[in-house]
Amino acid sequence: MALISEYLDPNQLDDRLCHAPVATPDLLSDVVQSICPRFASLRHTKRAARAEQMIELGAWTDAVLALLALELPQWQIRRLAYDNGEWHCALSSQREMPEWLDQSIEAHHADLPIAILRAFVSARQESAPVARSSVPAVPPATGEFYEPVCCDNFI
Repeated sequence: MALISEYLDPNQLDDRLCHAPVATPDLLSDVVQSICPRFASLRHTKRAARAEQMIELGAWTDAVLALLALELPQWQIRRLAYDNGEWHCALSSQREMPEWLDQSIEAHHADLPIAILRAFVSARQESAPVARSSVPAVPPATGEFYEPVCCDNFI
């Protein structure tokens, strides 16, 4: 599986997935290169080998599900539905909750593996760690005409 050397941000990757008619080895390698950091470090495990084998065999749906299990084990497929020529995929990190309370991620595409990949990219984007500094933020400086006023009525 040849990996590309350039990094695609999640928005570009989602646009590429949206416009792709079917899954291809290049498309999956772009996804692996862009948003699958664990894949390289776990390359010699059975789960990673299974994902690579599925990609080589062209079993796109199984490959995408293996990548999802490897990269985001807390996320699972909540719903797959086919309607009006499109697959709709919903991923959830809390499947035990009722569907109306759950904050699931939904994506759609005419090709099943790409619909799951689009939801996977969105889930990866949502579960990405937010960079926070150890020092609290200072509120912005007030203007020179700022003067606190007491508005209480003491009568």
